[in-house]
Amino acid sequence: MKAVYYNKAMDFSVRETADPVVKDHQVLLKVHSCGVCRTDIHLHHGEFMAGFPLIPGHEFVGEIAAVGKDVTGFKPGDRVCADNTELCGHCYYCRRNQPLYCENFYSLGVNGPGGFAEYVAVNHDKVFHLGDLSYDQGVLVEPTACAVHGLDMMDVKPGDDILLFGTGPTGIILAQLLKHAGAANLVVVASDERKLAVVKELGADETVVMNRSDYAAHESKLFEKFPKGFDMVIDATGAKEVIQQMPKFAKMGAKIVIYGVASVSDEITISPYEVFRKELKIIGSFAQTHCFDRAIAFIRNGIVKTDGLITHRFKLEDFGKAIEQVETGRGHIKVVVDVQ
Repeated sequence: MKAVYYNKAMDFSVRETADPVVKDHQVLLKVHSCGVCRTDIHLHHGEFMAGFPLIPGHEFVGEIAAVGKDVTGFKPGDRVCADNTELCGHCYYCRRNQPLYCENFYSLGVNGPGGFAEYVAVNHDKVFHLGDLSYDQGVLVEPTACAVHGLDMMDVKPGDDILLFGTGPTGIILAQLLKHAGAANLVVVASDERKLAVVKELGADETVVMNRSDYAAHESKLFEKFPKGFDMVIDATGAKEVIQQMPKFAKMGAKIVIYGVASVSDEITISPYEVFRKELKIIGSFAQTHCFDRAIAFIRNGIVKTDGLITHRFKLEDFGKAIEQVETGRGHIKVVVDVQ
């Protein structure tokens, strides 16, 4: 089969490689398309649990081509999406029912062969029927699942004032879920006015343009409208410069949520006295597991709207251009690689 193949960080090619061998409990998925996210950029640079050699791609959808002998509930021709996470079930955290912290965490497209390929083998318990969802909706199930896990970690209270930095695809999806969860005032800050218009249409109460060369401009607007600050401040950018500023917008007793993926080497400075005095809660939200069913339901029921989020498409042979677009390009929301 044809696949994107990394020998090591930043060293990849689109090449012929062996088809996956399907075990008795697996299905062989013929990939239709696979989303590109900022995590793929971190993997490209050898960060975020990257395991080489690697076939990347963790947001994939497609059609079942074959099933193992122990598989029930799926048959060739079924249109599906797949949860890329595989947990060992026997480590310290799995035995405590905390599977996301699995010490042997295996993730297709991260440290195992993923969906930037014509075929991928997936455990059948991680496969979900798309039903009436389109492939373009299906390719956004994994990002939505990550947002669902984020919502679990954030524990939104009805009436919360929430400040969200970032209008990438998961930021836009998360904004919709936050509003559905009961945010009274959802304010989104980002530098791209077109993306801000999208998130405003999908549920944000207010948007503020960020001037990356003059943070004081958006800060003054936020304090003018919300002088007490916010009950929750969320970063969906992964930019340390933005994360550094988050505590200043926090109300007493507020939550600071690190949702975007920062670089491994990034560091920020925070005042422990401020955390102590204001009783701030610092929360991380990492990936997801066991959230696909809810993600599909949110999309199917129109709570998460995905129309128009896919702005750029590339063929598998142009994977390098897709990575370049996500890392340094402008004007995109969601970038997708069409394999078939």
